Amino acid sequence: MTEPADDQREPYIAPPESVPPVSAEELVDGVQPDPDLDLEEERRYPSTIGGAFYLLVLATCIVGVGVVVTGEWRTGIRVFGGALLLGSLVRLLLPNRDAGMLAVRFKAFDVLMLAGLGAALIFLAGSIPDQPGV
Repeated sequence: MTEPADDQREPYIAPPESVPPVSAEELVDGVQPDPDLDLEEERRYPSTIGGAFYLLVLATCIVGVGVVVTGEWRTGIRVFGGALLLGSLVRLLLPNRDAGMLAVRFKAFDVLMLAGLGAALIFLAGSIPDQPGV
């Protein structure tokens, strides 16, 4: 294999000397707060109400999977889909700052994905015909 000519090589970019680490919790709407302002808020556990709803949605999904494992797959899939619809509704109603782990991308994207997947699961659980002999 031959070496690329000097004019075809990528220019060397030196790494930055000092890049301070920034916690995601310090960012609000993608903007780092002014370091001169000392706005320490008392931490809430979970840190946002959206985090509590995220845990509720996650627990409901786990229950749905448990129901599927026991043999009632239609009911379990409906529970799972309902949990996603709940997550979609909560993501729609809460501001970005309080959405917690329910905020992945933009609000519209998150709501559409959660609602679409939840509705699709519920629709498919009701529309798949029973198989003969099962």
